[in-house]
Amino acid sequence: MKSERILYRRTASVILLFLCALCVHAQDSVKVSAADLQALIRRVERLEQRDSLSQEVGKETRAESQEQRRGRFTIGGYGEVTAKHCFYSNNYLRYGKNPEKYANDHYGEFDLPHVVLYLGYDFGKGWSVGTEIEFEHGGTESAIEIEEEEGGEYEGEIERGGEVALEQFWLQKAFNRYAILRAGMQVIPVGGLNAHHESTEYFGVYRNEGEFTIIPSTWHEVALTFMGSTPNGWRYQAMFLPGLDSDRFNRKNWIKPGAGSPYEFKLANVFAGAARVDYTGVRGLRLSLSGYCGNSFRNTLSKTNAELDASAYKDVKGTVSIGSFDFAYKDFGFVARGGVTYGHLSDAAAITQYNIAMRKGSVSSKQWVASDAIAAGIEAGYDFFSISQRMADKNQKLYVFGRYDYYDSMLRYDNQPTDMYAWCGRHRIAAGINYFPIPQIGVKAEFSYGILKQGTRADGTRGKLYNDEPQIAVGIVYAGFYQL
Repeated sequence: MKSERILYRRTASVILLFLCALCVHAQDSVKVSAADLQALIRRVERLEQRDSLSQEVGKETRAESQEQRRGRFTIGGYGEVTAKHCFYSNNYLRYGKNPEKYANDHYGEFDLPHVVLYLGYDFGKGWSVGTEIEFEHGGTESAIEIEEEEGGEYEGEIERGGEVALEQFWLQKAFNRYAILRAGMQVIPVGGLNAHHESTEYFGVYRNEGEFTIIPSTWHEVALTFMGSTPNGWRYQAMFLPGLDSDRFNRKNWIKPGAGSPYEFKLANVFAGAARVDYTGVRGLRLSLSGYCGNSFRNTLSKTNAELDASAYKDVKGTVSIGSFDFAYKDFGFVARGGVTYGHLSDAAAITQYNIAMRKGSVSSKQWVASDAIAAGIEAGYDFFSISQRMADKNQKLYVFGRYDYYDSMLRYDNQPTDMYAWCGRHRIAAGINYFPIPQIGVKAEFSYGILKQGTRADGTRGKLYNDEPQIAVGIVYAGFYQL
């Protein structure tokens, strides 16, 4: 359109100049009609007006397109910088036969437990992608580890992938709010901690010990998910994913090490399902149920299915069943969160026997594993800045909180003395403060006290078997997500 306007303008100018010249030099031979000249001028003006209107419409269309694209790109993440001092020993024998030898030990740590970068993009027409890269403990570097399962041996290693993990990569198609399909690496939202693991979603300096101990955190697998929500506050998810690997279950963390893979690929000889339902129809309140069920025993490279079928383990399945309830309430300056997670492993005794018999260089820790494990906890805090209108106007918050946890990774197991693994279960109490100068940044301080179980001592008396574990910790945390 612009080229047409220029062409007409130039043509009209040439014609007018030519006609003027003719009028001057050949007035007697050339007669030019004034009406013809006026018609030509009006034609040029109409073309200019139409071109101007087209340019304005084009600008509006481009502005609308930019407005539509605005908000499609999401960037964010979360992270923690922490320090703690533990008034107990970190010696691998502290839970051995003579724990009194380590009663006066103490140690400290500085750490970056999690630093996470999230990137997402909405392509339009219901299609979107999300990625999350996590750097744990400062990133990928070689390290010296103390192998508690190998007599306290010092071992230098670089783990596969180091401590940088692709925690999420998924593609999603939203048909409407009720039906969304997602495929790829994604968080398995079983338990309150996995579903709400950002640093500002819990009061403690570190993640809550109970769920963090007995189930993977943050639990992520390649999965296919169907999810959606309703206008009256219901959200739902159903997932299909590979099963866990029972070779790597152990006494301290129950089934937690069975997630992910020590190989360059994820074994999928067995499968599992997970689901979560949230209700948020009441102001400030969230109620959630979640669960997981799947076999775990044959998800291994140690023996073929034919070998297992011909052995004493042909009927072993290692079915992992987990049920969890969690909640959160936030209103009037008050915040309360909590939940309970219970898990059961079938054929635990057979899996223990199988793992202990594995060769030394295997991926198995060759330890006893429980048939049942539990984690329960509750925390509550009050924002004292909510009393002050001046501080409330600045959007600053100061929470004073308390927390209680009980967990046991060896709650129930077979063929062993009752108190052999009493150190795997404990009560924990904590209190502290959270100061938020802005909503995305928190400064935390916490004192906690781990109370280990009592039991029967070697001399037959009943009492404390292991040293309690007090600790102080401080940290500064961040969590935020922004649309550009």
